[in-house]
Amino acid sequence: MQAVKMVNTELPDVLELRNVRQVYKDKKTGKENTVIDDLNLLIEDAPGKGEFIVVLGSSGCGKSHILRYISGIQTPTSGEVLIGGRPLQRSDRVGMVFQAYSSMEHYTVLENVALGLRYRGVSKKEREAKAMEMIVKVGLEGHEHKYAKYPNLSGGQLQRVAIARSLAYESKILLMDEPFGALDIETRTQMQDLLADIWLSITPTIIMVTHDIAEAVYLGDTIYVMRRNPGNIAKDFKSPLPLERNRKMKRSPEFIQTVHEIEDFMA
Repeated sequence: MQAVKMVNTELPDVLELRNVRQVYKDKKTGKENTVIDDLNLLIEDAPGKGEFIVVLGSSGCGKSHILRYISGIQTPTSGEVLIGGRPLQRSDRVGMVFQAYSSMEHYTVLENVALGLRYRGVSKKEREAKAMEMIVKVGLEGHEHKYAKYPNLSGGQLQRVAIARSLAYESKILLMDEPFGALDIETRTQMQDLLADIWLSITPTIIMVTHDIAEAVYLGDTIYVMRRNPGNIAKDFKSPLPLERNRKMKRSPEFIQTVHEIEDFMA
């Protein structure tokens, strides 16, 4: 099966993974294992809206590798990682939300959300004002002086802290690695709605990895399905939903049909 070919239009590029390959060598045998090969991903800057990309695939196909490449945590064996048409740099503002809670427990919610701005040298007054703006946006107003740890905050609230921190830092790209995987179904649904609202109001580029097909179709603008051995993008699906999402859409025939199409492809 051929990997999906990316078509570059006249729109400016947000990011591109070009001909990426990842090889690991067994230290004992010296044998090489190619886990990703011919991986290409192109995200362009659509006027008036950000792109919400969701990556699906079985365990071990390399989904999280994509996020590590874009964040700069990992460098591929070969290939290019480009942000805005140039090689990834440390100064590129890329936010990351993990499945595990990433807040610093000895800092308050306000201090956690303002942390990236503090490292950039933004004054205390300015960074706290920006942090409070994002705290309000993610629904944490009234919790800003609590320490960002369980049980002071619930799991959903701790993930809101991580999202607010990335937004306060003015990340142009927000990466999310199974961010709601540890949450109960009610909280997960609330967080999906929150994320859909954030995407609509702030229009960042969001790249999210999930195993939940319904979640992918509800949140994503484009859904990429990866295959393994070696990992690359096998097929792309477009969400049938309008930009402004609500839960009733999950019951629409178009939504259900797209979920079934992706299930059938991945089976």
